[in-house]
Amino acid sequence: MIGWKFGFNGEGNLSGVDADIILALICLYVAGFAWSWGPLGWLVPSEICPLEIRSAGQSLNVSVNMFFTFFIGQFFLTMLCHMKFGLFYFFAGMVLIMTIFIYFLLPETKGVPIEEMGKVWKEHRYWGKYSNNDDGDDVDDDAYF
Repeated sequence: MIGWKFGFNGEGNLSGVDADIILALICLYVAGFAWSWGPLGWLVPSEICPLEIRSAGQSLNVSVNMFFTFFIGQFFLTMLCHMKFGLFYFFAGMVLIMTIFIYFLLPETKGVPIEEMGKVWKEHRYWGKYSNNDDGDDVDDDAYF
């Protein structure tokens, strides 16, 4: 609706009704994000890290999250002025990239205890190539099943 009203040059007027509709759509978007992708940035890293590195992994997650939140906060208005409504397509593209990454590169953790996450990473079709397959211990991992 913003693109339709303002076009590529960013010049146009909004009536009170148009502004209310845009505000309602933005609220709907924020609510949808808060109930879907929003909390996953905090939940998933806490579940996918093996127990041995869980605290370090979560610390790294918080640091990266805060850095990019700061980065977006600093450049949002500049990007909005230059990209106009295209900024919303930019964020939609980021969600698409994130969805593809999650689908292909994140292991399924449903029903997997935190103690077994190291094994999940070792058996993953992509990340297994980069996991250290030598634990350094003489314990048979399959003995626990």
